[in-house]
Amino acid sequence: MASFRKRGSKWQVQIRRQGQTPLSRTFLLKTDAQEWAREMERTADRRGLPIDAKVLDKVTLRQLVERYRDTVLPRKKGAEVETYILNAFLREPMCRKPVSQIIPADFAAYRDRRLQEITSKSLKRQFSPIHNMFEVARDEWGLPILENPMDKVKLKAFDNKRERRLKAGELERIVAACQTTRNPIILKVILFALETAMRRGEILALGWDQVDLERRSVTVQESKNGYSRTIPLTSKAHVILCSLQMGDTKAFPVSSNALKLSWVRIMERANITDLHFHDLRHEAISNFAENGLGIIELCWLSGHRDPRMIMRYAHKNEKF
Repeated sequence: MASFRKRGSKWQVQIRRQGQTPLSRTFLLKTDAQEWAREMERTADRRGLPIDAKVLDKVTLRQLVERYRDTVLPRKKGAEVETYILNAFLREPMCRKPVSQIIPADFAAYRDRRLQEITSKSLKRQFSPIHNMFEVARDEWGLPILENPMDKVKLKAFDNKRERRLKAGELERIVAACQTTRNPIILKVILFALETAMRRGEILALGWDQVDLERRSVTVQESKNGYSRTIPLTSKAHVILCSLQMGDTKAFPVSSNALKLSWVRIMERANITDLHFHDLRHEAISNFAENGLGIIELCWLSGHRDPRMIMRYAHKNEKF
């Protein structure tokens, strides 16, 4: 906002905006002062005025992460996983620094250290919420961040696509290992994944209001790509749903973390290595393809918008 005051025979104009360095100038005529003020305000709207770094001196990276975690993440589908990522990141020493001192080199050093522990693909997923946090801070919170410090941090994520399918006898070993699992629903989640090709998050989020037992179908209201889809149930999938308690809000009342921990223990008891829960989706889609379903049907069942993605799943199984 511009303010004007007359000093002797001249006019002084001053422009102040939060997060930006105040500007002032003196003119002989008030009309010249007003015109200059209008031009500077237009420039300010285009983020052209100098940024006052003192604003960022008062905000630490920790405060930024905590605000994003507590106000933005709860509205996102991946809130649980990204909250875990950010809580772990908060232990980093750089989080104690003010935002004004955060530079790409900080994240480059963090990248180099983390790549000794995890793959570049995993690190890229962990970088995503942190990168988005800076974008939100600049565009929505009004913090004077000229450049996202993560934009210049290079991270190559190689395409390590998986083609793991169940080998002969593995399903039987999984079922046997599940018999000693405290929660009997875990086995039903696993078998339901094999019958529907649904993602883990889609299964755990499935509410009874999305289930139509009479028409033998379930509706995924919002999948990974943001689109809904209706999945016809196989006989086995229908039997699994009928065996569940309908008193609960969710068809499968299991937390994501409980399922992850159970899966690790089941793999150990079954003596199975390198099998992820998501591989069950791969197995299901491949089975559907082997049973004669075409690309359109497979895309509808799996929720893929690009038929080329199906080729990563649907291929001949060589059991051994």
